Amino acid sequence: MRRYSSKEIAFPITEETIDFIVVGGCFLGGGGGGAMEAGRKLGRLAVEVGIPQVLRPDALPLDGTVVTVSAVGAPAAKNQFCTPMDYVRAVELLTQRGVRISALNTSENGGLASVNGWFQSAVLGIPVVDAPCNGRAHPMGTMGSMGLHRVEGYHSVQAATGGDPTKGFYTELVVSASIAEASRLVRQASISAGGMVAVARNPIPMEYVMKNGAPYALSQALELGRRIQKGRTVSPQKAAGEAADFLGGRVVGEGRVQEVKLETKGGFDVGVTIVQTERSKLELTFWNEFMTLEQEGERLGTFPDLIALMDLSTGLPLPSSDLREGQNVAVILVPKANLILGSGVKDPELLKEAEKVVGKPGGWVC
Repeated sequence: MRRYSSKEIAFPITEETIDFIVVGGCFLGGGGGGAMEAGRKLGRLAVEVGIPQVLRPDALPLDGTVVTVSAVGAPAAKNQFCTPMDYVRAVELLTQRGVRISALNTSENGGLASVNGWFQSAVLGIPVVDAPCNGRAHPMGTMGSMGLHRVEGYHSVQAATGGDPTKGFYTELVVSASIAEASRLVRQASISAGGMVAVARNPIPMEYVMKNGAPYALSQALELGRRIQKGRTVSPQKAAGEAADFLGGRVVGEGRVQEVKLETKGGFDVGVTIVQTERSKLELTFWNEFMTLEQEGERLGTFPDLIALMDLSTGLPLPSSDLREGQNVAVILVPKANLILGSGVKDPELLKEAEKVVGKPGGWVC
């Protein structure tokens, strides 16, 4: 592996870095993007087996080939099984197809997603670039494809691996098709694998990533996590306030999770939760990520606005899959204008799909 200079490295990877970025990433996940503990384990494993490197976007040549890496599936699926080597295998499947990779790139921010690529970097010697496809988490693979589904003639190549072989669930898939069709087949593979697969997909020049991705969104997650952890030394409420202030959002309210309805279907977690505050009820719908926020029927936020929950017993962000009745939470809303968003999440047609899934018409614009 080439060792890059300090000017080319986005940030050093240390135990502290891993902690900060999984916390900040989980908050930017907005309910999705994977669990913090899974992210910590994968990040720590990466530094145990090798030297993962995260580069500044300007450290790579514009004609270098970047490949997106991610996990695809339903966070609450009971039979999900995806090992670190599955992530490596997905990248290897693309290289076996003749793809010469200059850098890896995560599809989004999240408790797990923000460290996507670090283990592969340590094992394979390929750097990660600080330019995620999207600076927040999103439910659809096409939303993390930086608008490639609208590029005439672009043919997607995607590899997916995962599943428990002892239960007969292990799945490997390499598909070459349109973005929409390839993403659909990968989502189906995640269902066949028990709920989750590791994915490597969409080789594209770095120049395209700079224009359509979310440069420096990992650095933003890192600083956000640092501020949340500092706030937690005072109180959980302070942590929530620090997160809201840093991103230019607001704490909408604090209260008790009164109701959680969650169903895993089609490879996604879909549902609604009610938070009872002193003054009113807040309703949040989710499709992996929180999609809408309403207060007594009034729409306050709509994806890709960031809607996040902070557990007031810990001061840490809560994924939608971890919601339980009786939890005390802070509900935070960050306007989409204050986020680093990739082109894929701004697409009107994809936002219409989200509107249809959660059944909340109106407000789906970016």
